[in-house]
Amino acid sequence: QLSGGEHILIDRDDRKSQLRTFKETIGWLKKGVPIMAFPEGQRSKDGTLMDFKGGLFLAAVKTNVPIVPITLHHTHAVMPSNSLFPVQSGAGKLHVHIHDAIETEGKSEEELAASVRSAFLKTLPLEQHPLETIPTAEIVDQAKKPEMEKILS
Repeated sequence: QLSGGEHILIDRDDRKSQLRTFKETIGWLKKGVPIMAFPEGQRSKDGTLMDFKGGLFLAAVKTNVPIVPITLHHTHAVMPSNSLFPVQSGAGKLHVHIHDAIETEGKSEEELAASVRSAFLKTLPLEQHPLETIPTAEIVDQAKKPEMEKILS
C-alpha cells in the first residue's frame, strides 16, 4: 500500500470506487495539481506494453490539461510485478524518457491514447513492444540473434 503524500487509489472490482476515483482525479486536475498515472492500470507480467484504460484520457479531455508521457524502460527486469522488492540493481538498466507534452484541446480520448502509445513505442526497446506491433521478420531476427552470436564467437 502507498503511504505518504496524496494518492488516488482505485478498487478495480468496485464500480463506485472507479467513479469516485475519476471524480477525485477531475477535482485535482481542475485545481491545477498534476496527476501521475499509468495508462495500463497495472503492471505488466512480462514487461511488454499493455492496452490502456480510458479513464485517464477522459479526465484529460474533460479538464483540457496536457498529457506528458513518461516512458519507463526495463522496470520489470529490476522489479517484476510479483515482487515486493527489487530482484537486481537498476544501474545501467532502468531508463526514463520524458516526452513532449500532448495538448488535449479538440482531441478525443482515442486520439490521445494513440498519441501516448505512439510516444511510448518510439522509445521502448523492441522486447517491450506488444507482439502485434513487432513485424514478424524482426521477431524471427530477435529469436536467431543468440544463435548468430554463438556462431560469431
